[in-house]
Amino acid sequence: MMPATTLERIASFLPERSVRIEELGERLGLRRAELGVFRKFYGLNTLRFDPDLDLFDLLRPAAREALAALPAGRRVDYLVFAHTTQAVAPADVDVAQVLREDLGLADTEAFGLSHQACVSSLGAIDVAAELLRAEGTEGAYALMVTGERAFSPVVQLIPNTSIMADASSACLVTLDGDGDVVHAFVTRTLGEYAEWLRLSPEENHEFGELYGSRLAEVILAAVAEAGLTFDDIDLVIPHNVNMLAWRQTIKALDAAPEKFFLDNIGRLSHCFASDVFLNYTTLREAGRLVDGGRYVLVSVGLGATFGAMVITHRGGGGDHG
Repeated sequence: MMPATTLERIASFLPERSVRIEELGERLGLRRAELGVFRKFYGLNTLRFDPDLDLFDLLRPAAREALAALPAGRRVDYLVFAHTTQAVAPADVDVAQVLREDLGLADTEAFGLSHQACVSSLGAIDVAAELLRAEGTEGAYALMVTGERAFSPVVQLIPNTSIMADASSACLVTLDGDGDVVHAFVTRTLGEYAEWLRLSPEENHEFGELYGSRLAEVILAAVAEAGLTFDDIDLVIPHNVNMLAWRQTIKALDAAPEKFFLDNIGRLSHCFASDVFLNYTTLREAGRLVDGGRYVLVSVGLGATFGAMVITHRGGGGDHG
């Protein structure tokens, strides 16, 4: 039997500075009425945003917390930096390599992944696990790190969709460990919407109309691949793009709204590829992750990729550290 991917420790980090979306109106070129739409219809309220925070100061805390779960005597074979935007640092800075040195992982192979946009963090876990399987070394580990700063208004605002925030997360991955078990990972990419900012109004409307149903299809496909039904799922742990998108998806699934953790949308807004892990750690810290509970991590990336990962939580693994 193929060894199972297990998530040994999930960590996240948020800057202390919190702002209301109205404070970003001038920076983003949004009028009061437009900000009202983001608040009333999309459910955004506050977000973490610190323009003075260095990218590596944002990334290190979550990465170090996840690494603390690495058993004594073990090494990290791979470090994968998963990011949404193509450029997160100056062209002469390889973020994965710098982070590797900062974390004291000199012998670790480090690289970045970004082509699934906000699904890249889930995709990076899948890639890391496949590399560990191919390596075939018992007790090998990989570290997935995600996080980026909303350094420019062009990056921070997704028109008519969301306002991006600062955050980071990390996940220590191994095979057949004690942590949360990954049962399935499904993605679907609708390449006809790849040029997101260049879509015509008609194409934007078309994408908005099918968003909920396509995301519902991917969630159900992942659940089925895990050998489960949606009734078997305890909670969907989603991205924080906006409330409207999730209302559409919930309707398409004909599901109970309480089966979706949406509390952080208004508090934290959309934090690139870190959302699902921020939401996971929020739930864990609140004691809302049940040992043996089944959860679906869900994200959507511009471009347009839909992704869903089904896990079983094991308190003895994912909650240690």
